[in-house]
Amino acid sequence: MLTNETSRVKGWPMARIHAIQTGRVQVRRAQTVAKGRGIAKVANMLFDEEWTDWLPIYAWAIELGDRIVLVDTGETARVHEHGYHPRWHPFYRRAVRFSVRPEEELGPRLQELRISPADISHVILTHLHTDHAGGLRHVVGCRILVHGKELRRAQGMMGKLNGYLPHRWPKWWQPGSLSFTSGAVGPFTESADVLGTGEVLVVPTPGHTPWHVSVLVQGVPAVLLAGDTSYTQGLLIEGKVDGVSPDARISRQTMGKIRELARERSLVYCPAHDPESAARLANAVMM
Repeated sequence: MLTNETSRVKGWPMARIHAIQTGRVQVRRAQTVAKGRGIAKVANMLFDEEWTDWLPIYAWAIELGDRIVLVDTGETARVHEHGYHPRWHPFYRRAVRFSVRPEEELGPRLQELRISPADISHVILTHLHTDHAGGLRHVVGCRILVHGKELRRAQGMMGKLNGYLPHRWPKWWQPGSLSFTSGAVGPFTESADVLGTGEVLVVPTPGHTPWHVSVLVQGVPAVLLAGDTSYTQGLLIEGKVDGVSPDARISRQTMGKIRELARERSLVYCPAHDPESAARLANAVMM
């Protein structure tokens, strides 16, 4: 199993990106590639007889000199506690399996890298599904940013119906809203420059959720920490929309923009559940 892997971004002597695996997840194959539409698509995600192999759950630490930006927080071992997931929710009852040991949570992984919350300047959440926000308790005191509309969508009973777990968020958590005021980046018409230096840009990548974002680390090559824009690079290249995305057209548009970005510049594509993401980053294997 992969644990923490570190890669230096060429052209940036002080830049490193750490791939942090916080356990594994297994989903039905119809979640990675949608089958059917509407109710049929949902039913296939719940009852598809074929499961994926165990997939990694990656968070990422971007080290820029004395500043560290964290992308996502991975999953918590509490997913194995009875009642942690809503027992009434069909997705958690039928469509997903987790394997997360306590030592695989974000906190112990950061300790292995000798990173403390005090070292982290920003935490950027690509979206608020549990396998990306489950490790929030390990980043107390950090500045945490999320798309404001993603935060609103995830709250309350409607949030739970949409598969979020807002009742599991830390009570101290008061995230900031990303501000997309930094202009275009390639095919993306807007971006958020979280450090004010142009090194780490957040771009809107709606699809898996309507307000999903990805993080572009500038360099040669550039690195796109892409959350759940697709489950693998191969599926991105093929334009295969996942079963969770509420609007396939919007997902395809986002995939098209990422492919266009890869045509414009050297780009390493790193979605959170691709078994090849960490190796692709370590070897700077570009699209």
